[in-house]
Amino acid sequence: MNPAIALPLAGFAASIALAARSAHRRGVDRWLPSYAIRSALGRHRPSPGPTRLLLCIADHFEPNAGGAGRALASERVDDWVDRYPRLFGSIRDSDGRPPRHTFFYPMETYDPSHIDALASLCRRGFGEVEVHLHHDCDTSANLRSRLVEYRETLAGRHGLLARRGDGRAAYGFIHGNWALDNSRPDGRWCGVVDELDALRETGCYADFTLPSAPSPTQTRKINSIYYAVDDPVRPRSHDSGTDVGDGPQPDRSLMLIQGPLALSWQRRKWGVLPRLENGCLQAGQAASIDRLHDWLKAGVRVRGRPDWAFVKLHTHGAPEANRRALLGEGMTRFHRDLAALAEADPDFTYHYATARELYNLARAAEAGWDGTVAEARDFELAGPPGIPSGRPGASVRV
Repeated sequence: MNPAIALPLAGFAASIALAARSAHRRGVDRWLPSYAIRSALGRHRPSPGPTRLLLCIADHFEPNAGGAGRALASERVDDWVDRYPRLFGSIRDSDGRPPRHTFFYPMETYDPSHIDALASLCRRGFGEVEVHLHHDCDTSANLRSRLVEYRETLAGRHGLLARRGDGRAAYGFIHGNWALDNSRPDGRWCGVVDELDALRETGCYADFTLPSAPSPTQTRKINSIYYAVDDPVRPRSHDSGTDVGDGPQPDRSLMLIQGPLALSWQRRKWGVLPRLENGCLQAGQAASIDRLHDWLKAGVRVRGRPDWAFVKLHTHGAPEANRRALLGEGMTRFHRDLAALAEADPDFTYHYATARELYNLARAAEAGWDGTVAEARDFELAGPPGIPSGRPGASVRV
């Protein structure tokens, strides 16, 4: 072959091979086929008729991130508690509720003063606290013991967490390092292959870890609210599951509520390639109406209520750079833009929800609920005692 042709071809082939290896390392080959199939089936086309946006921000809230000492960690918590009501106290959604934030606080860095401060913010109607965990080389027995202890600490000492009908505390969960059910290929940052069972049996009502792309822990199943059944000898049991609303809940299953995962052609890299849209809010990835369109197109819905659009976003809100994005003009502008969109379009309403409320709404949709969003916020799990819910008549102190 002519060297003038062979050399460019060899370079192109090498580039393709390098890109393929990079895609595999970042788990793109796991979820992209699912995305292509959903697109071909029209799952990424907006549903006709009214849209009820159910917006939840799940915060991997880590005040100690980056090796922060106690003083800096406490300053980060205090800043949230001080500024959040001042910034968002006058903002209201279509139910008359302020923005609601869910703080998934890591149990391994538990600080009672931090939790007390966050609880004070939640008691003013601005959110709820849930369970977060980073662990490595763990065992099932140790994990279960720690989960029960932390659950009882949050519920008993701090008056937090949801309550089941019999009064038992229940919690939502996010796995640190995205490694739910030992899903990293190298087995790091977890170690427990029956983790879904451990969560369910210790009171977890739903997991909110996903999406994790571009991490290799990303599942094949995307843009879904579904039930996964644990295989106690195989990691990543949540790679597949039964969509909520598509049949009875399987025995021994845990609900997983995923956020949007998509290719955004509105925000192209180098003006050509689509960017990854994974519902992350951080410095450089602010919430916006343009991104909202991609979140809605992801089509995270429950069959019983096609008008309810579940949008679960994620962030690491404690560090300074992300705090500026979440407690700044960009976020207040996004809330104002939501209000303007609802005012201009009578078929669009928006509803701020905590993780617990999002779970209740999914269960209500599954049951064929034909009432309002506001009336279903406590459908199955009651909120923490003394913390206002989003249901009608609940008071909010700003």
